[in-house]
Amino acid sequence: MTGRRILALVGVLALVAAACGGGTTTEPTTDTTAAPATTAATTATTAAGPADTEPAAAGVCAPGQTDGDLVLYNWTEYIDPELIDAFEAEYGVAVIEDFYPSNEELFAKVSAGASGYDVIVPSDYMVSIMIDEGLLMPLQREAIPNAANLDPKFVDVPYDPGNVYSMPYQWGTTGIAVNMDVVGEDFPETWGLIFDPDLSAPYAAQISMLDDPRESLGAALKYLGYSLNTTNEAELAEAAQLIADAKERILLFDSDQFEDLLVAGETSIAHGWNGDFFSAFDAVSTDDFDAWEVYYYFVPEEGGVQWVDNMAILADAPHPCTAHTFINFLLDAENGAALTNWNFYASPNAAATEFIDPEILEDPSIYPPPETLANLEFIADTGDFETKYSDYWEQAKS
Repeated sequence: MTGRRILALVGVLALVAAACGGGTTTEPTTDTTAAPATTAATTATTAAGPADTEPAAAGVCAPGQTDGDLVLYNWTEYIDPELIDAFEAEYGVAVIEDFYPSNEELFAKVSAGASGYDVIVPSDYMVSIMIDEGLLMPLQREAIPNAANLDPKFVDVPYDPGNVYSMPYQWGTTGIAVNMDVVGEDFPETWGLIFDPDLSAPYAAQISMLDDPRESLGAALKYLGYSLNTTNEAELAEAAQLIADAKERILLFDSDQFEDLLVAGETSIAHGWNGDFFSAFDAVSTDDFDAWEVYYYFVPEEGGVQWVDNMAILADAPHPCTAHTFINFLLDAENGAALTNWNFYASPNAAATEFIDPEILEDPSIYPPPETLANLEFIADTGDFETKYSDYWEQAKS
């Protein structure tokens, strides 16, 4: 959940959390409070001039067809700016980007109606929620021939059987990263670094957790030996109490800058998404400083979250053909590899494998071995019980 994530949705139907450059004519904003996308789209069309587009006939899109500029709503820093530039150059359209830090903020914005966004990048469980709410457009598979490039493991996913509404974008894990200059190299790889008072006391006020109910309560649940998708209220209450008890040692709950705080020395133990950490490690490395030798990421021995972020088109997308073309563009083998090489998340694109940096493919923190995968869970939509996760999360933080 890259790049990639501040709870903005409270008391709405299904409250859950997940898991991660700009256009040539419109500078992207890093403000997570989006201006209305309809305004952004209008501005871009005016600035760039109308693209060489062709209206869709009877709602049917042909491969490579565009019907206007693309308005993309994505996690922050989750796509190589050069890919945006390449798409704009190839298809003669502008890409207007807007960003969100959590699946909840995404859901709140688009469920309010007429957002003006075309393509969004929700995590697995949020895809199923948005399908149930009628927020997503069924994909026209004939307009996405590069779907054939997908690894078979990602072509019939449980949150969207048959990939009717979504195409996988990137996948990864949630775990802990540490500063070994502070914690040393001989430490147990356990959630106890956050939750065990004896293990975590030396690092009081140097610990961060994701500001994310399903991720953080899920970490506590795994530490306690429970499923992170429990619908047992007693188990959930126990997990919430564990976080409440650890709060005096936790510096902050943050889903947007946790990796930057770690490499800046503000924290020594951070809960977060693997690719976000790796991008930060890479960014601060120099010829004289190898951050990879100082910072270390792991999935705790008790297990954790495996997630898949996905590309989907909103049911009221103003430019559905451009949206299909953009999804097909990112599912190209070389473009899919460029995405992974830039953000250090694993690719669901089998055809991209030959173009991915071998060091990434061989890194077990990015492509986990079977024994690690066996101990991971996807966050599932627990239906009406989701409000319990939100309620207990607020109690744990208060």
